[in-house]
Amino acid sequence: MSIKTRITPEEALAYHLDPTPGKYEIVATTPMATQRDLSLAYSPGVAVPVQAIADNPETAYDYTVKGNMVAVISNGTAILGMGNLGALASKPVMEGKAVLFKRFADVNAIDIELDTEDAEEIIKAVSLMGPTFGGINLEDIKAPECFIIEQRLKEIMDIPVFHDDQHGTAVICAAGLINALEISGKKIEDVKIVLNGAGAAGIACLELLKSMGARHDNCIMCDTKGVIYQGRTEGMNQWKSAHAARTEARTLDDAMKGADVFLGVSAKGAVTADMVASMAENPVIFAMANPDPEITPEEAHAVRADAIVATGRSDYPNQVNNVLGFPYLFRGALDIHARAINDEMKIACARALAELAREDVPDEVAMAYGRKLSFGRDYIIPTPFDPRLIYVIPPAVAKAGMDTGVARRPIIDMAGYAQSLRARMDPTASILQGIHARAKQAQARMIFAEGDDPRVLRAAVAWQRAGLGQALVVGRDADVKEKLEAAGLGDASRELQVVNAANTRHLDAYRDFLYRRLQRQGLDREDVHKLASRDRHVFSALMLAHGHGDGMVTGATRKSAHVLELINHVFDAQASDGAVGITAVLHKGKIVLIGDTLVHEWPDEHDLANIAERGAQVARGLGLEPRVAFLSFSTFGYPISERATKMHIAPQVLDARGVDFEYDGEMTVDVALNPQQMAHYPFCRLTGPANVLVVPARHSASISVKLMQEMAGATVIGPILTGVEKPIQICSTNSTVNDILNMATIAACRLGQLRG
Repeated sequence: MSIKTRITPEEALAYHLDPTPGKYEIVATTPMATQRDLSLAYSPGVAVPVQAIADNPETAYDYTVKGNMVAVISNGTAILGMGNLGALASKPVMEGKAVLFKRFADVNAIDIELDTEDAEEIIKAVSLMGPTFGGINLEDIKAPECFIIEQRLKEIMDIPVFHDDQHGTAVICAAGLINALEISGKKIEDVKIVLNGAGAAGIACLELLKSMGARHDNCIMCDTKGVIYQGRTEGMNQWKSAHAARTEARTLDDAMKGADVFLGVSAKGAVTADMVASMAENPVIFAMANPDPEITPEEAHAVRADAIVATGRSDYPNQVNNVLGFPYLFRGALDIHARAINDEMKIACARALAELAREDVPDEVAMAYGRKLSFGRDYIIPTPFDPRLIYVIPPAVAKAGMDTGVARRPIIDMAGYAQSLRARMDPTASILQGIHARAKQAQARMIFAEGDDPRVLRAAVAWQRAGLGQALVVGRDADVKEKLEAAGLGDASRELQVVNAANTRHLDAYRDFLYRRLQRQGLDREDVHKLASRDRHVFSALMLAHGHGDGMVTGATRKSAHVLELINHVFDAQASDGAVGITAVLHKGKIVLIGDTLVHEWPDEHDLANIAERGAQVARGLGLEPRVAFLSFSTFGYPISERATKMHIAPQVLDARGVDFEYDGEMTVDVALNPQQMAHYPFCRLTGPANVLVVPARHSASISVKLMQEMAGATVIGPILTGVEKPIQICSTNSTVNDILNMATIAACRLGQLRG
């Protein structure tokens, strides 16, 4: 079981406030710089596609964003289990749903909150939006209105209408159940299924399973009043009545006796250990109530070791997570310009998910989750960050849509379609997720050296509360407490371990160690004592050197060159020692590593080869297969310049070393990154765009990184210090809390590599 992440109210509000309010913005995809651009974007040029669409409405999918645009619609009457808090209060959830569409399936989505509880008004409003969108995702609308709204909209609209609270949960539940029954050696048409929770999700789960072969007389649905049986009148409606069972059972306890499958979308504690004990051999228990399941896996396994258990939580195996379904269902439906998402498409999604869980799990997925994942009782559903989802699930959905006649534009080349889906995804998100997952697995005692800086303190609190390990803050207790209180995190002062020279019993050992290192470098005992006891960077490095912490992050308050000089008092972190600084630049779905951004001022060809090797190591640590380019203003010898000579020779140095990664140079940056430009040099040894860029000097590396950061808004991680015996990372002085946290996770990942 993984470690649970704690989210405080302050963190949640700060996330939604900074850097700008909300979670997304609208960005133009066409040029908007000149008068001609504007004339094409609007009048008079826009008249041409207007007429084309008027003549042939199908061309709206060609000339507008309709074909990749979903509306996320709610009235806030059933917000995330919080109840009816109104349309405006639902907006953060709907914005979140919109960005999940983009993150996981590259589907553009806009949230729309309708301030009414009248089903007819919602139906009217949504139906009038049909020309704008390629699909409608209904969310957090209470039952029974959600059933009425969805059914009517399906009847009158010619685009997919999908209520995720119902069908999203049903699809993932069905995927997990397919595999759970496979493991237990049972068939869906034979098993006794008990469902607790007769709301939108519960009813949808049972309906989908019945369409997949579960027999009506083998299914029992329960609500807060007990079993829904034929003849019951209390608390009934037409949707419950459709699933009324012919049974003598009247309580959930009665129904569970001899049951093969329990599906829970109800409330914490609804299932007892005695109920689980009464179930059939190899019981399947999907306790999907959030945030707390009907029964925890530990409680279920305590009485039934043979149980296969799934929950809705990420800190247990087998998470039933809707994000495995809705993005890919819509991706497949949009790509065939579907008129609807039907049962066949939902079943295809469930079966594709089930089949994916049976396949060998890629190393990068296992690495990201910090454990081996293989098909079995603790892995019956793929993980949400499996990169194969995007190119496995939508093709299955699209094929089912084509087979059932809801596709306006069938896909002819399915293999090409799958390949295009691979290209859609931003690799940077999965890389960052992998870094954080590996850091959580390492559980490092992370030393935050600058405990007098509020950003550092907030990052330390986030480290601790994200379950990444123990945060050790170097500072004075009173100062740390005061700054935490000012940041609204006063309660965190009890969680963090604050360390300084005044309260450690190790100062003598630190000082003696440092004196042995520096006594022949012009420093006497008094100088060394001042360094060890008064300089937080040196003190933190001494803690790390003596094993009183596992990793260290610093640099937020002092220039990196100065911090590196101080660290060199304790560790060998100079160019001559093999240290290198590699910075990761993430922008528009691409990631490049640039070196050396920290250590080498003016490297020669041998230093450049060392930088390339360190860069390749960092790339592999991030899950990238390295392709190294030695950059210059010349390409393969032209124009000739003495300044480019070392960049020309460096690949020859690597030739002699026999390294196991791709490299070439010298070349200009456009040749390194642009496949069309690289194609002009067919002899180039790189098989694709470079992802490790070795530049001539530290100043050019720094200029490149800061230019990308300031002009393009790139995300920058680093410089990542490598080639040092302990995990140390140095932030920049303009680092945000998130930047500091990312650097700490990089240090923890390095720790994991050292332990491995």
